[in-house]
Amino acid sequence: MNIIKKSDNIIVFSAKTTDSLANAIRRSSYSIPMIAIDEIEIAKNDSALYDETIAHRLGLIPIKMKKDEKKDGVLKFKISVKKEGFVYSKDISGDFEVVYGEIPITLLKADQEIKIKGTTKMGTGNEHTKFLPGIIVYRNMSEVTLDKEFEDVVKKVFPEVEIKTKGDKIIIKDNLEKSIVDFCEGLALRNKKESEIKNTDEIIFTVESFGQIPVEDIFKKAISVLKKDLKGIKIK
Repeated sequence: MNIIKKSDNIIVFSAKTTDSLANAIRRSSYSIPMIAIDEIEIAKNDSALYDETIAHRLGLIPIKMKKDEKKDGVLKFKISVKKEGFVYSKDISGDFEVVYGEIPITLLKADQEIKIKGTTKMGTGNEHTKFLPGIIVYRNMSEVTLDKEFEDVVKKVFPEVEIKTKGDKIIIKDNLEKSIVDFCEGLALRNKKESEIKNTDEIIFTVESFGQIPVEDIFKKAISVLKKDLKGIKIK
């Protein structure tokens, strides 16, 4: 495994695996249990938004997960705001902490008020996307073969790319965060030259967290879910 990029909420890495296994891991991320706002009771809503719209926005606000979070646990919260301006996710008070405090919920004018209370629920992305912890995407790592005359151009645009020389050709390893295959193909096409694209035995994963849990945990938990599912398969 080779780390290509790593930040607080995104990690990009390459690994030797197959498309089928990569896709199975991606799909397993939809079965990671997460908490989200589920039921609400709106006592007052003077804003221009319908109750249903506000309920939808609240459900999509990421909530920080605790390590000892119980699957059947219910967390309570409330919102009580009477002021002119935006009502933000930071205005939510209760048994949990939101990941991002500046998510706008609605807008109030002078003398308008909003009062809401509700509860959370533990669920999975298979049930509703509000329970997703993040996203996992992947692509094949490729090797692009071009005429050697394009080496300087490729290096100028992508200084970190790995390039090998073979006779009058260069072999470019498409191992960056974003694929450079389209650029190389377009470069060859514009100059009426040929290019060759060949997939390698490596896959590049991009994992992004919505903030409920660390980005590394999303991939680890997805693998754990997959392992658990595979144990339940009986082979005759």
